[in-house]
Amino acid sequence: MDMKKTIAIAAAAALTLAILPVTACKKTQEDKRSSYCINAAYDEEEKTLSAEVDFTYVNDTQNEITDLCFELWGNAYRRDAKYSPVSDAQASAAYYAGKNYGGEEVQKVENCAGWEIGGEDENILTVTLNEPVYPEESAQISISYTLSLADINHRTGVARECVNLGNFYPVLCAYTEEGFAKTPYYSIGDPFVSECADYDVTFTLPAGYVAATSGKQTSSSTAGDSVITRYTLENARDFAAVISKNFKTTTRKAGESEITFYYAGQEPPLSCMNAAAESLEYFSSTFGAYCYPTLSVVYTGLSVSGMEYPALTMISDDLDEQTQQYTIVHEIAHQWWYAMVGSDQVNRGWQDEGLAEYSTVCFFEKHPEYGFTRTQMLGSAIKAYRAYYSVYNQIFGKADTTMNRSLGEFASDYEYINIAYNKGLLLFETLRTSMGEEKFFKALTDYFNSNRFKIATYESLVAAFAHYHDVEGLIAGYVDGKVVI
Repeated sequence: MDMKKTIAIAAAAALTLAILPVTACKKTQEDKRSSYCINAAYDEEEKTLSAEVDFTYVNDTQNEITDLCFELWGNAYRRDAKYSPVSDAQASAAYYAGKNYGGEEVQKVENCAGWEIGGEDENILTVTLNEPVYPEESAQISISYTLSLADINHRTGVARECVNLGNFYPVLCAYTEEGFAKTPYYSIGDPFVSECADYDVTFTLPAGYVAATSGKQTSSSTAGDSVITRYTLENARDFAAVISKNFKTTTRKAGESEITFYYAGQEPPLSCMNAAAESLEYFSSTFGAYCYPTLSVVYTGLSVSGMEYPALTMISDDLDEQTQQYTIVHEIAHQWWYAMVGSDQVNRGWQDEGLAEYSTVCFFEKHPEYGFTRTQMLGSAIKAYRAYYSVYNQIFGKADTTMNRSLGEFASDYEYINIAYNKGLLLFETLRTSMGEEKFFKALTDYFNSNRFKIATYESLVAAFAHYHDVEGLIAGYVDGKVVI
């Protein structure tokens, strides 16, 4: 997510459900990934999404699994939520029609022994399976739910021109040594950690609506006043969509992939379309090939500059041209550092944000025609970080500069941005100057190839660089807060 410029500016200023046959979504025994078959219908008048998820779980752990745990991210938008999805600093920009609410109601779960809603903030659906699932075995359940959408410029909700459907379905929690990781919806950063799966998604929308999605369209038909469109996506960390009855589109090719721009207002500047295509090609040649057949770049209402999902990026429709360019490149970098190579964004947000930010520096360094320079971007990061350090030293007596900490431990968006984005960027710049160009980029390529479609650990990142140069102490100094910048 690109919160950096949004927060800097703020700080400076003070349907009827259409069900496909379940057999169309079943996986064969040879498949080794879990899968979601989602059938969802949007009701424009009620501002609700009614859906059924046929979920096939494939146990790729070494343990017997008796219960599955799913995040219900939509519940963070309900009236009595303990954790708000939007920080106080962004609330006025997000709730354009005044504070209002949504929620995610599970109606039933089938083919299971039982289920309950719990977690720290009614954010976890726990499903007890009919029988244990052993390693490499699978089980299938069905979840029916309704997502009510708030009027909000945010990941999930009804924005002014579009409907944003990020995190719109029950998402299986990532599995760790302690079991399924259950995370509340922190308003700071991106509290999402999930395993890759396959997706078969069908939307039933009112006539006139167009959907931008993470998937590749495989079919479309009409039924009365509705349009039914099906999309597929393989080996992806999650699936998102943005729908609108005002969308216009334009398409670009980048390598083997097709980039489609969706916009309800003015057509994106040519420079922004070029930045998307050129950055996709640059990152593919520098780190490793982009693996999805399509990429949707969607201009929509957001309270931050941008938000990343596999094969889809949301861009705020309220940015100047240069900020659009920067945000597009940063969010496309997340296709490598978040979508293809995952990490623990809850406890190490810098691992993907710092890499995405530094990858953005690398792209603009190679493309000076956009007006950004490496010197300028590094200088801005150093200046912002030192200002944060000075302010927090005065307020708290000592600024916490450690990097490996939970999103819940950050006092503000401002602190998170300086640690995850700015200090993360500076860490990778220091690695590059210490190791040299060739070894640095070889290490990033190795990191990408070794962790593609996985949740990369901190140790795997360190190992990729340490293979070429003795940098363990340098990285630890940054992460532990001992390095003075």
